[in-house]
This record gives sequence, C-alpha cells and structure tokens, in this order.
Amino acid sequence: MKFTMVKIKNCLVWLRNDLRFHDNEALLWAHENAEAITPFYCFDPRLFTTTHRYHFPKTGNFRSKFLLECVDDLKKTLKAKGSDLIVSTERPEDAIQTIQNKCKFEAFVFQKEITKEEVDVETACERFCSQNGIIFRAIWGSTLYHKDDLPYAVERIPDTYTLFRKDVETRCKVRTEKRMPDKLKAFPVALEGVSDNLPSLHDLKLEEPCIHPRSAFPFLGGETAALSRLKSNFWDTNAVKSYKITRNGLLGTEYSTKLSPWLAFGCISPRRIFYELKKYEADRVKNDSTYWVIFELLWRDYFRFIAAKYGSCLFYSGGIKNLKYNWSEDMEKFNKFANGQTGVPFVDANMRELRQTGWMSNRGRQNVASFLTKDLKLDWRMGAEWFEYLLDVCSNYGNWNYSAGIGNDPREDRKFNMVKQGLDYDAEGEYIRTWVPELSRICGGKIHVPWTLRHSELGGIKLDVDYPNPMVITLEWRRHLDKSNSSNWAASSRTKQKGHDFYFKSGQSKK
Repeated sequence: MKFTMVKIKNCLVWLRNDLRFHDNEALLWAHENAEAITPFYCFDPRLFTTTHRYHFPKTGNFRSKFLLECVDDLKKTLKAKGSDLIVSTERPEDAIQTIQNKCKFEAFVFQKEITKEEVDVETACERFCSQNGIIFRAIWGSTLYHKDDLPYAVERIPDTYTLFRKDVETRCKVRTEKRMPDKLKAFPVALEGVSDNLPSLHDLKLEEPCIHPRSAFPFLGGETAALSRLKSNFWDTNAVKSYKITRNGLLGTEYSTKLSPWLAFGCISPRRIFYELKKYEADRVKNDSTYWVIFELLWRDYFRFIAAKYGSCLFYSGGIKNLKYNWSEDMEKFNKFANGQTGVPFVDANMRELRQTGWMSNRGRQNVASFLTKDLKLDWRMGAEWFEYLLDVCSNYGNWNYSAGIGNDPREDRKFNMVKQGLDYDAEGEYIRTWVPELSRICGGKIHVPWTLRHSELGGIKLDVDYPNPMVITLEWRRHLDKSNSSNWAASSRTKQKGHDFYFKSGQSKK
C-alpha cells in the first residue's frame, strides 16, 4: 500500500534480522510517525523445520540458542526504553491478525529482505494490510551502503566483487547512523500481557547444546553482547589493528572480529562498525588491517545485492552463472563429510568444530566448501543447506556459489589444496589435535597426512579402525609433503583401498 500522511495511532514494527535498538530505522520511523508503537518478533515455525531439498535442520540448536538470547536481550532493551516486545510463536501473517484483534494498528513497518522465503512472508503480511487499509512500509537497512546510494541500479551490479568495491569506495558514501530517542513512544496498554513467553529450545524441539571449552565463539547473542565485542576487539585489546594478519587463525577468540553472527541477526549495525572503526583510525591507527574490516563488510553487502539481482538463480544447481555440472548427491559420502570422517584431518577438524560449537572460521569454510565440491564432487547445495544455520542466507549461498565455481569468482576452477592449506594455517597441527583427538599423538605437521605414515609414526592408532583412510587423495597434495614422507606417499597413492576412491585430477567434469 502506498504511504500517505495520515494520523497513525498505533504502528506495528515487525522485527526480524534487525534485532537491535541502535540505528534501527524501522523503530525510528514508527517513533516519529505514530502515537504508540508495537514492536513484535515471531518465532516463525517454518524456521524450525527442515531445508527444502535435503531435509537438514533449517535452524540448529546453536543458532537457535543464539537467536533466543538475541530476542531476550532486545526485549530487555526495549523495556528500558519505555516500550516492550511482543513475542509470538505464530507465523507473522497470523500473528498480525492476532494483534489486530486485540488492538487496532494503522501502520506496519519492517526492514526489507530480498530472498524468496522472506519475501513470500512479506507478501502475505502486505496482503493482510491491504485488505484492512493499513499503511505498509518496507525500509532498507541491512547493508553498509544503502541500495539507493549505489552508482547503478541493483540489476546492473557488476558480476565481480573488485569492480563493485572500487565503484562503491570511490563514488558512494556511507550514510550516518540514525539517532535513536532516549525513550520510545508508548506501548499500547491493550497489548500488555499479550506476548507469549520466550520459547525454550525444548519448545522448539531442539536439545540444549553443550558448550565446548575450546570454542572460538563462546559469546552470547544480542545487541548488548555485540556492542561489548566491538568495544573489546577495537578499544580494549587493539586486536583490530592486526586483523588482516590474524584473520585466518583457527583457535581462540581473538583471531578475528567474530562479529558475523551478530550481523546476521542485525544485533549490530554495519554502520556502527564502520563509524566506530573510523574513530579508531583517527584516535589510534589506520592500516591495512582496519581497512580489511571494511573490505569484509563490503563483501557482505555485495552478496546481498547479488541476491537481489539474480533472485532464485542463487539457489539453483547452476547458480547465477547457470552452468551445468555433474554434481553427485551421494548421501553416504556427504554424511562422512558432515560428521568429520573424511580421513582428511584438516577438513575433519573444521567439520567437527562446526558440529560441536556452531562456529567455523572463514578459512575453514573456504576449505571445506572446496573439498566438498572439487574433491568429493558433491552437489554444492548439500553444503549450503548444511551451513544454512550458520550464516545469513545471502552470505551463505553467495559463498557456496563462489566456491563451487558457479558464482562471482572471476578465476575459473579455483581449488584449495587441503594439505597445503592445513600446513599453511595449522603448521604443527594444534587445531587438528583439538578437534580430532584420536590423532593427537602424531608429531608435528605429519598429522595432516596420517595415511602416508609408518605404523611407528601413528601414535598407536590404526587407520580405518580408529580413524578413516582418506575418501580421496589428489596428486597436488604430494607437492607439499616433507621429503621424508615422499616414499610413503607414493606407496599410498598407488593403492586403491576398498570403499575409497582416489582422484588425481583437479577441476569439475562438465556435461
């Protein structure tokens, strides 16, 4: 419905992936245009079912726990600002009918999303508003750069990140943060006590996750925790000044900003990060590392705009390039991958960290995605659906398109070498020992290639009994072994073991 200036007594504010008070344009619009405002959040039951194609959990227990903490924190913040948050376990299009039956509202405002499932729900809500003469207002607020400030329409976004980045950096400005009021307009008296209780994980049919003592992400969800992390990473520890050097780390809480989960739920505004970084650069240091934080925020923007440009193509087998590949959907192979039982220690360590903590580093995600698509030759959508509970939808599918060679990577058939990557980023194997403890007695970097070792070097384990032989071995791995292991490698690569396929060519076979 087109917005016209009418008197708004009550405005309903639908919060989804903007679970914060600061720099929240939907909340601010309601505050400035209505006499009373009703913020609400829905634990849409569709989010707690399974994925469309492979029926993996759509929202796992780690992500759900984090989401519950985000919503709980937002409700406390809104109460402190003189308002409240209605929590519903209905679908949003049903929840607004329930709210309307209790207290009429004349306007409905929310932050715009761009992918199909989210847009379908927006359409259902718009239909209700249209039928009831309610103002329906969508606000863009998820990116660092506003889509209206880009030097071209979204439909003409460049298909390579570098071109996009250079255009945006030279021709656009980041809008200033919205200044929020000290107190929000009143919450309708008629709706006091209407909210459902915050559901538990048990209510969502999920188990309480065990927090691993060496998790790289032991943080709580919510705006309060996000802003605390920003302060800690920038001002308290000065970790941001070495971000570009440390960002490929694998162990500990300080190797990267760790802001991505809060960004995914909108607990922190990308503009808050940007302007806090500008303050840091002015007061302390400006270098490649501080710029690289902005560089990564721009990647996040880029994947959202690419999703808007290509729509559902992002989710198809051939991706945004519409390429034809002979993807396999071998579920037995995928289960070994998902459970960290591939026999390739660097891959297994990353996949086990994901299962046990809900977190994986960016370096890890790039490697396991390459391994799934280029080494196992499995359908990239299996990986994307498995990771759906980890990343926001645009970053998740954008990255998987990129890794599978069907997205925005300008380099054809990019492929990661698992042995080289492991040795580069976990030279002595400490990360592997953390997550694949059965290999912990193997010395130094040899832990990356147990199938090449003599029995005396395996620390008492038996391959294919205590730890699997590798599902694949690729020829390019050999170049990065110590010379002392070369004879063992040659013997293993000539062997075809029962139940394991050994591939020696990189790249994909096309139809």
